Amino acid sequence: MLDPSSSEEESDEALEEESRAVLVAAGGSQRAPPAPAREGRREAPGRAGGGGGAARPGSPSPSVLSEGRDEPERQLDEEQERRIRLQLYVLVVRCIAYPFNAKQPTDMARRQQKLNKQQLQLLKERFQAFLNGETQIVADEAFCNAVRSYYEVFLKSDRVARMVQSGGCCANDFREVFKKNIEKRVRSLPEIDGLSKETVLSSWIAKYDAIYRGEEDLCKQPNRMALSAVSELILSKEQLYEMFQQILGIKKLEHQLLYNACQLDNADEQAAQIRRELDGRLQLAEKMAKERKFPKFIAKEMEAMYIEELRSSVNLLMANLESLPVSKGGPEFKLQKLKRSQNSAFLDIGDENEIQLSKSDVVLSFTLEIVIMEVEGLKSVAPNRIVYCTMEVEGGEKLQTDQAEASRPQWGTQGDFTTTHPRPVVKVKLFTESTGVLALEDKELGRVILYPTSNSSKSADFHRMIVPKNSQDSDLKIKLAVRMDKPPHMKHSGYLYALGQKVWKRWKKRYFVLVQVSQYTFAMCSYREKKSEPQELMQLEGYTVDYTDPHSGLQGGRMFFNAVKEGDTVIFASDDEQDRILWVQAMYRATGQSYKPIPASQAQKLNPKGGTLHADAQLYADRFQKHGMDEFISANPCKLDHAFLFRLLQRQTLDHRLNDSYSCLGWFSPGQVFVLDEYCARYGVRGCHRHLCYLTELMEHSENGAVIDPTLLHYSFAFCASHVHGNRPDGIGTVSMEEKERFEEIKERLSFLLENQISHFRYCFPFGRPEGALKATLSLLERVLMKDIATPIPAEEVKKVVRKCLEKAALINYTRLTEYAKIEETMNQASPAKKLEDVLHLAELCIEVLQQNEEHHSEAFAWWPDLLAEHAEKFWALFTVDMDTALEAQPQDSWDSFPLFQLLNNFLRNDTLLCNGKFHKHLQEIFVPLVVRYVDLMESSIAQSIHRGFEQETWQPVNNGSATSEDLFWKLDALQMFVLDLHWPEQEFARHLEQRLKLMASDMIEACVKRTRTAFELKLQKASKTTDLRIPASVCTMFNVLVDAKKQSTKLCALDGGQEFGSQWQQYHSKIDDLIDSTVKEIISMLVSKFVAVLEGVLSKLSRYDEGTFFSSILSFTVKAAAKYVDVPKPGMDLADTYIMFVRQNQDILREKVNEEMYIEKLFDQWYSSSMKVICVWLADRLDVQLHIYQLKTLIKIVKKTYRDFRLQGVLEGTLNSKTYDTLHRRLTVEEATASVSEGGGLQGITMKDSDEEEEG
Repeated sequence: MLDPSSSEEESDEALEEESRAVLVAAGGSQRAPPAPAREGRREAPGRAGGGGGAARPGSPSPSVLSEGRDEPERQLDEEQERRIRLQLYVLVVRCIAYPFNAKQPTDMARRQQKLNKQQLQLLKERFQAFLNGETQIVADEAFCNAVRSYYEVFLKSDRVARMVQSGGCCANDFREVFKKNIEKRVRSLPEIDGLSKETVLSSWIAKYDAIYRGEEDLCKQPNRMALSAVSELILSKEQLYEMFQQILGIKKLEHQLLYNACQLDNADEQAAQIRRELDGRLQLAEKMAKERKFPKFIAKEMEAMYIEELRSSVNLLMANLESLPVSKGGPEFKLQKLKRSQNSAFLDIGDENEIQLSKSDVVLSFTLEIVIMEVEGLKSVAPNRIVYCTMEVEGGEKLQTDQAEASRPQWGTQGDFTTTHPRPVVKVKLFTESTGVLALEDKELGRVILYPTSNSSKSADFHRMIVPKNSQDSDLKIKLAVRMDKPPHMKHSGYLYALGQKVWKRWKKRYFVLVQVSQYTFAMCSYREKKSEPQELMQLEGYTVDYTDPHSGLQGGRMFFNAVKEGDTVIFASDDEQDRILWVQAMYRATGQSYKPIPASQAQKLNPKGGTLHADAQLYADRFQKHGMDEFISANPCKLDHAFLFRLLQRQTLDHRLNDSYSCLGWFSPGQVFVLDEYCARYGVRGCHRHLCYLTELMEHSENGAVIDPTLLHYSFAFCASHVHGNRPDGIGTVSMEEKERFEEIKERLSFLLENQISHFRYCFPFGRPEGALKATLSLLERVLMKDIATPIPAEEVKKVVRKCLEKAALINYTRLTEYAKIEETMNQASPAKKLEDVLHLAELCIEVLQQNEEHHSEAFAWWPDLLAEHAEKFWALFTVDMDTALEAQPQDSWDSFPLFQLLNNFLRNDTLLCNGKFHKHLQEIFVPLVVRYVDLMESSIAQSIHRGFEQETWQPVNNGSATSEDLFWKLDALQMFVLDLHWPEQEFARHLEQRLKLMASDMIEACVKRTRTAFELKLQKASKTTDLRIPASVCTMFNVLVDAKKQSTKLCALDGGQEFGSQWQQYHSKIDDLIDSTVKEIISMLVSKFVAVLEGVLSKLSRYDEGTFFSSILSFTVKAAAKYVDVPKPGMDLADTYIMFVRQNQDILREKVNEEMYIEKLFDQWYSSSMKVICVWLADRLDVQLHIYQLKTLIKIVKKTYRDFRLQGVLEGTLNSKTYDTLHRRLTVEEATASVSEGGGLQGITMKDSDEEEEG
C-alpha cells in the first residue's frame, strides 16, 4: 500500500535537518553537556508525566523559564517542547512495537500500594474507634495497651505523616512496625499453659488486620486492586503505548496517527526500520573515524577504541536481530537455518567473500486446504448411483470425499495437505462406482486441475471440469475452494518480468517469491510449477531498489522497477502500479537501504505537476501532514541527540512512576524498565550516561522529600564508578571527559545528600522504614567515600564522617524535640514547679527517642555501636542545659526532683554504653548532695517522731504493733525503699547509703525496744497481784511491738552485700538481735513473775489452814458447827476456781493478742514450770505436817487443772511431767490417801487419779 510518509530524498533530508534543529535547540549539540537542557526541562511545570496516571492537558503548560516573556515566545517554547515529545514518542513506540534486545523482567520485587493522607486519617479514626470500644473486635487489656502505644507513638507521629506525604509508605510498613512492637511485648508476658506466644502473636496480628480493614466493603476492594495493580504486571503492547502516552503527554489522536504512519503492526516494516537504523549508525561511525570528530575522552587512544565500540555495539544488535524468529506469531514451521559461520558474514559489513545461499536454504513449506462443496450439471449418471470426489496435490497423497447420490452431489469435505512447492498442482476428480462384475476401477466422470498460489482467491468458486470424450456432461462444474497459506518467511510473491546480468538473463514472466531466511538475509527466488527449490535466486544484500521508467526495448510488463548493486542491475516489471508499489516496499524493507523509494505519482503530489493518488491514500496523507507528524516519522534516528532524548524520557518516566499509586521508592515498573532498556540498546545510549542521569533524578527527588531506595542509588553509582575507573561494567572501555566531570559532581552531591540523610535519620527513615534503607545508606556512603573502586577506604575515615553526622543528628533531634515540647517558653517564664514538670516530660520524650533509635536504627549502626553511644551522650549533653536550669530554680530542701533522677537513672543504668557515662556521672554529681541531705533530714525526723510518739503513746493495737512503732517501721522501710529505688549506679556510694540506712534502722529499732521495755515494766508494776489480774491490751501491744521489731530488724538492719564489711556489720546486727531477744526474755520473765505472785497469794491464803495454827482450829470448828444447820460452801473450791479462771483467761488473752506463737509457748513453759515449782516449795515447807483437807482439795484441783490447761495450750510433755511435777504428784497422792483414812467423808470426789469423775466447784 502507499506509504503516507514517503517523500523525495531532498524533502526527507530537509525534514531530518529541521527536526534535528529543534532537538539541538532543546538539548544542545549531540555531544554537548546536557545540563542546560536539564534545567530548562526541570523548571517546566507542564512537562509530560508529572501528573502520574491522571489525565494530562491537551498542551503543555508554559515553562518557568518562559515566564515573563511575551506570548509568541511562550508559544514557541511550548511548540518546541511538543515537537520534542512527539519525536521521542515515535522512537519509544518503535521500541515497544518490535523489541529485539530487552524483555520485561519477571524477577523484580512487587511494589506495594502507597498510603495517602486520607487513608492515614481513616486509619487513625479506625484505631481510635477500637480504643474507644466502638468496634466489635474482642481484645484483652494487653492487646489494647499495645494498640494504644502504637496509636500514640506511631500513627500520630508527624514523621509518619511526612513519610506518607512523600509517597514512601505502604500498608505493609504499618503492619511491620506493629508486628515489631508487639513481639517485644509478647516476649515479656508470662508463660501461659497451653497457649504459645506464637499463637498470641498470630491472634494479635489478625486483630490488627481487622482493625486496619475496618468496615470496608471487601467486595469492592479486589476490583480496585485489579485496576491499579496493572503497572506492576507484565504489560501488553497496548498497555505500554497507553502508559507512555501518559508519560509524554501524547494525545490519543496523535498516537493513532503515529501508529498508522509508523506501521507499528507490520513486523516486517519494523525489522526493516531497525536494519536501516543500524546501517546508518555504522555509516555514522565510519564518517566519524574518517573526519576524526570524536567526543573528548580522558585519553587520546580511546578515540580508536570508541569507533570499535560503536561497531561492536551495532554488530551485537545485528546478532540480536538475527537471532529473532523471522516473523512472530506465525506457524511453527521454519526455514532451514543458515549455519552460524554463514550468519556471521552478515554481521561483517563490507566483506566481499560472503557465503552465498544455496537453493536448499530457501525451501518453503505451505499448507493447503481444499474444500469440495458440490457438483452441478451431472446428467450422465442415474440419480440413485453413488458418486464421490478425490483430491490430491501432485507429488503427495490422495484423499477422498464421502459418498453421495448422483441426484444430490454435495459434500462440504475439507482436505489438508502440506507441500514445499510454491506453485503446486491440485487435481480434483469426480468418480461413480462401477456396477460391472469385472470392473476393477470406478468410472471417472470428470476432473479439474488448478494452479493455486498464496495470492490466489480463498473463496469457493465453480470450476468447469474436463470430461471424457462422448460424455453427456458437457456443462459439468464443481464448486470448491483452495486456500494456500503464506508462510512467515514469504514476504511477497507474484508474477514479474525480470532481466538481469547474472540471473534471469532472458526477459520473461516468472513466478517470484521474496524469501526471508533470517533477519538479515533475503532472497528473490523464481519458481517453476511442482518444484520445491527455486530455478534461480538472487540474494538481496547490498542491492538498492527503486522505481524506474519503462524500457522501450522490453516487451511485456507495464510498470518497471530495478535492483542495483555494484556490477549488477536487475530490471523487474509488473502489470499494474499497485503491484509494483507492493513489490518495491517489500524489497525496500529487505535490502535495508537508507534511501526510501518514492513512486512517481507521490512525487508529483509533493511537487504537483500532474498525476493523482488513490483517493484513500490521498486523504490519509493530507490528514497526516495536516497534523504535522510526517517530520517525526521520516526523521533519521541516527542524527538525533539520543543522550538528551533519553534523559528526557527517563526523567518523565520517573516523574510518572513516583506519582502513581505504588510505593516504588524510585524503582521503575517492569514495563518501564523494558522500554528504557530497549531504547538504550537500540539507539546506543551509553550505560554511564543513563545511570548518571538516573542518579541526578533520584537525588533531586530525594532532596525534595521523596523516599528513594538507597540500594537503587548504590547500584547506579557503582556502575558509574566502575565505568569511570575503567572496569567496563557494560563492556565499554572509553570514558569521556563529560562523564568523568559529571561523575565527580554527582559524587560530591551524593556524599552531601547521604550525610544529610544520616544526620536526619529519624526523619528520613522513620521507625526504620523503608526496611534496611538506613543500613544501605551507610553502605553507600562508604562506597562514595572511596577514592577508587579498588582501594577500600580506611574504617576510621568512614567512622569519622558517621560520627560527624550523628553529632549533627543529636542537635537536630533535640532541637525538634524541644520545639515540640515548647521547652524554651517554660525555661524563660514558668514557675519552678512547672519547669521541673516540663523537664520531666522532656526527659520522657528524650528516653522515648533513644529507645526508638535503639529499636529501629541500632541494627544499621551495628558496625559502630560506640558512635550511637556518642550520639546519645551528645543528645543528653544538650538536655543537661535545660535540666540544670530547671534544677537550679528549685527551692532548697525540695525533693520533687527525685522522680527525674529515677527516670533518667533507670534508663541509663540499663544501657551498657551509657551507664556511668558522661551524662550519667553528671546526673550523679547533681543528686549526691540532695540524697545525702534527704537522708540526714529523714534521720532527724524519724528520731524526733520516736521521742514524741512514745511520750504520747496510748499503746492501742495498730496492725502488728502500736501507732508509734508502725509509723517508725513504715518510715524506715519507705526510706530504704526510696534509696533502693534510686538504684544508685556508683557502687561505693550505693554501699555507703545502704550501710548508713541499716545503721540508722538499727539505732531507731534499739531506741524503740528500750522505750517499749520501760513502758512494759511500768505497766506491770501498776497491775494487780490478785486473781483479779487480767493482762491489759496495752501490755500485749508492747509485747507485739517487740515481736514486730524482731521481724523488722531482719529486713531493715540486714545488709545485702557483700563481703567487704562482713564481720563488723554482723557484730553490729547481732547486737540488735541480742538486744531484742534479751528484752523479750525480760518481758516474759516479768510476766511470769507477775503470774507467780498471784499464785503465791493464793497459797498464802491456804497457809491459814496449816495444822496447829490458831486460824486452822477456828476455821475447822466454824465450818463443822455451821454444817449442821446450813449448806456451807467449800472454802477451798472457791479459791481454786478463782485461780483456775485467772489462769485460763490470761492464757486466752495472751493467745489472742500476742502475735508470735514462739514467744507464747516460751511464756507458757516458764509460767507452768514456775507455778509447779512454787507449789512444790510450798508443800516442801509442810513436809512434816499433814495438809488440811481443804488445802489438799484446793491444791489437787489447782495442780490438775493447771496441768490440763497448759497441756491444751501446747506445753510439751517433757515440761509438763518434770521432776517437780512428779514430786508434787506423789506428795498429793499420799496426802489424799491419808485424808481418805482419817476423814470419814473423804475428799468428796476430788482426787489425783485421772480417771475419777471430778465435781466441778
